[in-house]
Amino acid sequence: VTLVEAGGGSVQSGWSLRLSCTASGRRAPISTWAWYRRTPGQLRELVAGISSGGSTNYADSVKGRFAVSRDNAENTLYLLMNNLKPEDTATYYCHAVVGPLNVEGATVEVWGQGTLVTVSA
Repeated sequence: VTLVEAGGGSVQSGWSLRLSCTASGRRAPISTWAWYRRTPGQLRELVAGISSGGSTNYADSVKGRFAVSRDNAENTLYLLMNNLKPEDTATYYCHAVVGPLNVEGATVEVWGQGTLVTVSA
C-alpha cells in the first residue's frame, strides 16, 4: 500500500487548505487513518485521527479549526484546515494502519511522503 498526499501549499494566516491522502496498491482495509505534522528540529506530532467507525480525535491546538474525514470507497483521507495560523506551518504526513491482512489479524503501518504547509502572518 502506498499513500500519496496532496493539497499542501503556502497561504496567509486565516486562510483554509484541504489535504488529501489516497491509498493505492494492494487492496486491504484501512482500520485507522491519521495526520501527523513535523517542523524542523521537532518530533512528529499527531494532528488528527479517525477510526474505521468514524471516531475522531484531535490535538488541542487544532480543535475547532481542523476536521478529519475519510472516504472508504475511495480509500482517501482528508484534512480540512480552517483559520490557519503561522504555527501550523509544518510538513504534514498521512499515516494508515492497514489490515487485517490475514486471518491472524496482522496489520502494517504505512506513511506518506509528506506535504508542506506554510502559513504566513
